Amino acid sequence: MTIRLPRLSRLPLQQLCAAAVAALLLAACSSTPAPRGTGDLGLLIERASGQVAVVETTGRSRLATVQGLGDLSHAHVTYSRDGRYGYVFGRDGGLTKVDLLLGRIDRRVVQAGNSIGGSISQDGRLVVAQNYDPGGIRVFDADTLEPLSEVPAEYAPGFRSKVVGLADLPGQRFAYALFEAGEIWVTDLSDPRQPRTQRYPAGRQPYDALVTPDGRHFIAGLFGEDGLALLDLWHPEQGVRKILSGYGRGEQPLPVYKMPHLRGWAVAGDYAWLPAIGRHEVLVVDTRDWREVARVPVHSQPVFVMARPDGRQVWVNFAFPDNGKLQVIDTESRSVVETLEPGRAVLHMEFTPRGEAVWVSARDDNKVVVYDTETRRPLAELPAANPSGIFFTSRAARTGF
Repeated sequence: MTIRLPRLSRLPLQQLCAAAVAALLLAACSSTPAPRGTGDLGLLIERASGQVAVVETTGRSRLATVQGLGDLSHAHVTYSRDGRYGYVFGRDGGLTKVDLLLGRIDRRVVQAGNSIGGSISQDGRLVVAQNYDPGGIRVFDADTLEPLSEVPAEYAPGFRSKVVGLADLPGQRFAYALFEAGEIWVTDLSDPRQPRTQRYPAGRQPYDALVTPDGRHFIAGLFGEDGLALLDLWHPEQGVRKILSGYGRGEQPLPVYKMPHLRGWAVAGDYAWLPAIGRHEVLVVDTRDWREVARVPVHSQPVFVMARPDGRQVWVNFAFPDNGKLQVIDTESRSVVETLEPGRAVLHMEFTPRGEAVWVSARDDNKVVVYDTETRRPLAELPAANPSGIFFTSRAARTGF
């Protein structure tokens, strides 16, 4: 009996190897995620566990979890120009560069003992941290996180102040306020290894600040007195002038349970909508002459007062113990048109880039609620571990964020 063996392929060995390699590459490609942009991405702070979630706003979903970011009890995020990297500033002084596309830490340094935020330069090459301890700012290369320079907030021999309200400005400059010193400083980082700083008296205990979307005016809120300090950055030689001085005159201020926050999100058209310290009011200011034009009574002490991108609505959350509610102000009638209850301990909110939705964190209910801003109805809920700050990559293209 004759046994016939199957005929072997007569293909050259090189071709067989090439075919095998091609098959392996094809299999690998089939498991690789498709390329995507970053315009609808963001980071969600999960403060209790020292981690962040990478989220996307188109499908309202969570894409990845990045762990190992340290103390995020007071965290802030700013973004690279292309939106790929988020720079997370932690309360423990940690500065972490997170790759949103790969869902992992790219680089991390611990640069201070107590930090509360930071910003990125106009050209995207510098990242600057604002610190409580030691008081001052520190400058880093945005690519490598190499330290480049430091500006100690020493306002008198041996005395350093906490730094608050850091904002990026046109021309590689940064403005910030010094809480104990009662000053505004503007630092030019055109040469990042040789900072040049100008100092301006501001008032008692500036607690936070904003720069207007056009980069012209820097405004610091004052905790130690009724009023705000305004610096015209086109004419800094004119110094700081007070606006809204004595807005609570004749009234007994309430105990302040949480400092309000200021940022450029408070500007809607020609008006700025600002939280009144120790009062249940939102102040409306005409940005053409910086005079108060109205006050809107609200549920409790406002913390975040944020305008929808088109300026048609302003959303407000509140300090403890009334932090389970949100209110929506119609900017035309200057009145509250809706009160919402997303959950317990509403700490933060963020509008999608064009404002059709807003994401709201409810820390004590371990969730984020997404609302349609027209109907004010919930669109989705995402589980999250003690969520706080929500930061979308659309911030990358905005001055002062």
